[in-house]
Amino acid sequence: MTSFWKGKRVRLRGIEPDDWTAFMRFAEDEERLGDVLHPPRSAENYRVRAKEQAAAKPGDDCFQLVIEAVDTGAVVGVIGSHHADRRAGRFEYGVTIGADHRRKGYAAEAARLLMRFMFAEQRFHKCEAHVFACNEASLELQRRLGLVEDGRLRDHAFLDGRHHDVVVMSMLADEFTQRHPAGER
Repeated sequence: MTSFWKGKRVRLRGIEPDDWTAFMRFAEDEERLGDVLHPPRSAENYRVRAKEQAAAKPGDDCFQLVIEAVDTGAVVGVIGSHHADRRAGRFEYGVTIGADHRRKGYAAEAARLLMRFMFAEQRFHKCEAHVFACNEASLELQRRLGLVEDGRLRDHAFLDGRHHDVVVMSMLADEFTQRHPAGER
């Protein structure tokens, strides 16, 4: 049996202290591509944050994992579960892929692995993704995975000097199981 956390293209793993350089690169990519803008951080800030995340105690339904390319071992992105609400049975996920590694199937496969864990093992009922309406690539990824639009939060986020709509998308556990059978990775 292969690892639950490994697919054909990616392997999901915990964060290691040395991952800080990839995190810094992803932040630069996001800023350059207009995805997210944060105040500049020092290399030491990235080092400390990666070290803290690597040492964080597991067990929560909210976590972040590194996405590695199976063929090269390169860190190509990060994926995480956040805003998990066990009582309501829903969680939100987010994925970031480095600019050099986009459109190679890494995000979709990583998302399927994460959702399979959250639905099948953690028994969540609903997965949500919140996507900037202007981010066509991410919207298309969610649609290909089978998420559907629940609604739109008008002028919900401020980015690049103006307000943007945020599209709320979701998939239910039974929809996931139907669309992505257990043997698929």
